[in-house]
This record gives sequence, C-alpha cells and structure tokens, in this order.
Amino acid sequence: MLPAAPAPHGAAPPTHHLFPVLQEAVMSQAQNIIALDKKHVWHHLTQHKVFEKSDPVVFVEGKGCRVKDVNGREYLDAVSGGVWTVNVGYGCERIVKAVSDQMMKLNYFANSYGNIPTIRFSEKLISLMPGMNRVYLSNSGSEANEKAFKIVRQIGELKHGGKKTKVMYRYRDYHGTTITCLSACGQFERKNQYGPFTPGFVEFPDCSAYRAGLENDPDAGVKFARKFEEALQKEDPDTVGGVIIEPITAGGGVIVPPDGYMETMGEICKKYGVLLIIDEVVCGVGRTGKWFGYQHGNVKPDIVTMAKGVASGYAPISCTVTTEEVFQDFINDPADRDAYFRDISTFGGCTSGPVAGLENIRIIEDEHLLDNVVSQGAYLLDGLEELKEKYEIIGDVRGKGLFVGLELVKNRDTREPADESKAAALCGACMKEGVIIGRTSRSFRDLNNTVCMAPALISTRGDMDEILRALDKGLQTL
Repeated sequence: MLPAAPAPHGAAPPTHHLFPVLQEAVMSQAQNIIALDKKHVWHHLTQHKVFEKSDPVVFVEGKGCRVKDVNGREYLDAVSGGVWTVNVGYGCERIVKAVSDQMMKLNYFANSYGNIPTIRFSEKLISLMPGMNRVYLSNSGSEANEKAFKIVRQIGELKHGGKKTKVMYRYRDYHGTTITCLSACGQFERKNQYGPFTPGFVEFPDCSAYRAGLENDPDAGVKFARKFEEALQKEDPDTVGGVIIEPITAGGGVIVPPDGYMETMGEICKKYGVLLIIDEVVCGVGRTGKWFGYQHGNVKPDIVTMAKGVASGYAPISCTVTTEEVFQDFINDPADRDAYFRDISTFGGCTSGPVAGLENIRIIEDEHLLDNVVSQGAYLLDGLEELKEKYEIIGDVRGKGLFVGLELVKNRDTREPADESKAAALCGACMKEGVIIGRTSRSFRDLNNTVCMAPALISTRGDMDEILRALDKGLQTL
C-alpha cells in the first residue's frame, strides 16, 4: 500500500487549519528542503525518475489525524502515516512524555538482560492475548517474522529430527522485506529480482471470496482452508513445521477471510502438528476493532507477530509472541550449546519501544478506542457501500473496523480488474481534496486495483464524512 501521489501546485487547500500559518522565512526554505531531499534521500518504494518533473511531498508536522507538508498544505491522513502505523494520531503528548522520561532513566541495555519497561509492557500485552505467554522484542515487522521462521526451523531440528522445517504462506500475503521474508511473500512484484530465495517456503491459495465468486457461499471459509490442507498434503505434512497468514490480507488487497476460515485453519494445523503463525503487523493493537485481528474468530495461534501500531510509530518496536508450549521447546540442558534460541535483536533492547507500546495500549483503553473503531468503521463501510451503488467501477467493498478497501473493476459482471492507473488516479484526486488514501501497488501484475483506507483509531464521524466526500469527488473523475 502506498500513499497517494502529491497534488499539483495550486490545488485548493482543505478547510481545516489546525496548524499555525508558516512564517514567510520558513516558506522560503521549502524549495531548498525539497531540493536537498531530491539530492540525498532514497525514498522507499519509489521510482525516483518521476522527481525529474515533480517534487516529493515532504511532511513537517502532524496533529491528531492531520499532517502538514513543507509548503504549508494540510491533509487528513486516512492511512495512519502511509503504512497503517500512527494508530493513536500525531502529537500524542502522553507517549512523548513517557518515552522522554524513560530515555533519561535508561535508554538501552541488551535484552539478554531485563529492564522494567519490557517487563511491564510484556505483562500488559499478554493480558490482551489469552493463550499466549512469552514476548520477544525486536524492531520491525520483518524482524518479528524472521524470528518466527527461526523458531519453526529450530523446533524442527530439536523435536523432529530436522524434518518439519518448511513454512507455508498464502498467495497475496506480505510478511516483510528481508530475503527470507520475501521467500514467504505472496506478491510477485515485491519479490521479483531479489532471488534466489531461502528454500523451504511453499505457497498456497488466497481466500478472496470476491475473486472466487464465493461471497454468498456460507461455506466459503471452510473451502478456502481446505485448499491449504490440500497443498499441505501435497507437500507432505511431516516436512512442514509452520504456516504464516495475515488475519486480513493487507497490502495484497484488504482481503477479509470468510467466516469459518480461521477456525478451520486452526483445526488443520492442530491435526498435522503445524505451528500457526498469525502476522498481526498491520491488524494488531486495535486496527480491526479488537486488540488483534485473529480474535474475531475462534482460533488459537502458536505464534503472533506485530509491529506498526504497537507504539503508533513513536518508537520502533516489534514483537514475536508465543505460547508457553512453544517457549518450553527451548528449555533444555544448558550443556547443550545448540538447544536454546540463539537469536538477538540489538534494538530489541531499546526501552523507548516498550514504554511507548505500554502507553499506547493505555490510551486505547482510556479513550475506549476499540469501541470507536467499531462504530466509525461501520459508518465508513456503509458510506462506501453507498458509493458502490453510485459508481460501477467499484466491484467490491470490504474491510473490518478502520481497515477498509475498494476493489476497482473494468466490468462488474466479469470482475476484470481495473488498471492500476485508475487506483492511482483516485488516490491523486483525493489528495487534491486534502485527503490521503492508499492503494495496493507494486504488488502484482494485474491486481493492483484496490484503494485502501486505515485512518487513526481516534478518527471522528466528521473525518469519515470527509473521506467519503473526497472519494465521491474523486470517483467522478475516473
């Protein structure tokens, strides 16, 4: 998912003015800042050739759900920092103070030793995840998933004679940017040209009811899960140690699994002794209206990974959370030099992450933000359904909580995906209206046709209306 392209100069500014007007002296520096950006910065997921004829957007300030760029233009951020991260909004003084106070007390010590913020944060996090018991800290979603893969591989060596070491992953899912995480990536364009990949990773089919024409089938969830079982049997269950899935396929199209899918996946994993890894990097810590996306179903994961919204971007932190049973597989005779989890994350020892994460959770609790996500998300989905009635280009509306998507099509009857340029144009049109939305991009060759919204958990009804108005105006231009 990428934020929208910048609006052309001269576009009408939005009516909100939460920021002080930039002083003339500051304004005169804008072009210099942009020039320095173009000279020295290598942006993520960006073809810099476009900056020969346009400028990158440079943000300088954020408050609540809104951000301001270097030219003084304000936007409603409907993607929580571009990649679904700033869950409690910008300028949160509670988190900033908590982090600042901790930095003066103890900013870092390697996590082979203990520290109070990690202990307190882990205790709180586990209280939100019945059935889970151990928290391993690192600093990015990719790293959290790497830890999960290493756990599966090492358990395969410790318990299964080196046999159950393969990991299965789902088409259209994304689990991170390292070579091994890309080995478990179900998005062709994200992994293309970065091989050879780590061996032992096996793909199985996605669970898009819309693409399969099964959205009205009450058994669709079970049918999709059985596709996983078929792939597992073909691969030989005695060689497969784990499977990783997103609770909602995020950058691959905001695909919500049909009812019964997660439960059946859990049953299959238990039947064959396969560890179930749920990647909550996007959905975790409130995004879907529950603490974690998997909690919408009756499923018991073995490993849960998370990052992004754990600390709302105020400090880098990710977690690999396991059951006690998984943890106990690494409790062995100290004389065996190989029989413990021989892993470390340097920045997993930073205390800023767990302090920010703990305060982030407290804010969600104190401000009843899970309830807000449910109510505002339902309102947003209803509004998107109304837009679907109005515009034929919208083939499907889907999502959960404040994580929603519109799939654009050329023809509703054939469901032929709209060209990626349509999604890009809609994002650009919304940007002109002062609203930043996102889209699936650089993921596939022919399925980059979903626009995405994931506004902050603090969003209001007025914010939802503003998003819907921008989409309505943008859709009129397609």
